[in-house]
Amino acid sequence: MNFVSMDFETANGHRTSACSLALVLVRNSEIVDSFYTLINPQEFFSPRNIQIHHIRPDDVKDAPTFDQVWTHIQPLFDSSHLVAAHNASFDNSVLKNTLTNYGIFAPKYLTIDTLKTSRKFYPQLPNHKLDTVSRNLDIDLEHHHNALADSIACAEILLKTEQQFGTEQIKKMVKLTS
Repeated sequence: MNFVSMDFETANGHRTSACSLALVLVRNSEIVDSFYTLINPQEFFSPRNIQIHHIRPDDVKDAPTFDQVWTHIQPLFDSSHLVAAHNASFDNSVLKNTLTNYGIFAPKYLTIDTLKTSRKFYPQLPNHKLDTVSRNLDIDLEHHHNALADSIACAEILLKTEQQFGTEQIKKMVKLTS
């Protein structure tokens, strides 16, 4: 299976406030590369979000803005690439809204949500939060809410689901972003 897993952390409740991003590249069902960056959201940080991910305004003051990051990652977002995320509606919305905020056309790409796949394939779990699913599938998630750790866990969830249930079952859950 080939895909990219994605995770954003945001500075506040606005879907335009990405303050970190991680992408994990999977080729032939193996993690082969990763990308992580802090992002200067040019927005305020809410105390609640800082409490969750521990990223502070001083951490991103010299970081690139998202439009600068986009020039490097854009090739991964087209209709020939599959992008996975845990609670993909959030991460896809952050990407779309942040791009729109910078006046950049938001591309359409294939997406799959490991929150939804875990609900379908692992209905016995007490909940389907990233840390719960990871723990139950024996996936190391030591730094939950670090975008890179979360993105790796998402990739590993999809890979374990593929191993247990097959690629064809997973492909049924792929959607095109709107």
